[in-house]
Amino acid sequence: MNPLLLVVVIFMISLSFVTLSTIRMILTLKGFQYLAAALSVLEVIINILGLGLVLDNLSAIQNLLAYAFGFAAGVVVGSKIEDKLTLGYVTANVVTQDNSDQLSKQLRERGFGVTDWQANGYEGERRSLQILTPKKHETKLYRTIKELDPRAFIATNDVKTIYGGFWIRTVRKGRLFN
Repeated sequence: MNPLLLVVVIFMISLSFVTLSTIRMILTLKGFQYLAAALSVLEVIINILGLGLVLDNLSAIQNLLAYAFGFAAGVVVGSKIEDKLTLGYVTANVVTQDNSDQLSKQLRERGFGVTDWQANGYEGERRSLQILTPKKHETKLYRTIKELDPRAFIATNDVKTIYGGFWIRTVRKGRLFN
């Protein structure tokens, strides 16, 4: 095989392997174990093919470098795909200095499910909000909160399991923000 073509093939195999590995990990964390398991079969085959090409031609340093750079590129591509997949849900915990329920009402009017309560912070009474939203609406939620209360404190967590609640029925029926 042409040495330049071999470098390109090794790079692409390594890139594909790491990209699939990232997607498999995301699927596993989001509860799609069977799909992740099926993907892992393809992932292993691709990895063994790439490693085989590198090990068969170990004296050519460019092959090892192609595998290493393909691995690094796969990390970047996998991360980009993760951003696009936006699987699952996030919970945003928001603390606002406005002790009224104004922010909660405004967020509900814009389609977000909000649970709120009185809280005490270092500098006095606060309002604490918990907001569950599909991951694909996470950026919209941040922008909305910052627009309504630029000084709000926001911390988010990925959600693995959801059970109960009236709002989740709306999400599952695909009617959120419609």
